[in-house]
Amino acid sequence: MLRVNDTPLEYEPGMTVRDILKRRNYVWRMIAVFVDGELVPKAKYDTTKVPDGAEVKVVHQIAGG
Repeated sequence: MLRVNDTPLEYEPGMTVRDILKRRNYVWRMIAVFVDGELVPKAKYDTTKVPDGAEVKVVHQIAGG
């Protein structure tokens, strides 16, 4: 079991950051993803595997002035 923004998500072996974003329907272009407190670069969303029990935080970035 994973936790994504404090909500449980069933774990599947080999799950990547991109898989999690698709399951949670995160479509916002400007986001930051942290897995167990470590920032995952956007270029690595497809290849970064998320371990069972991980804490994932997805943060929407908002610009303002």
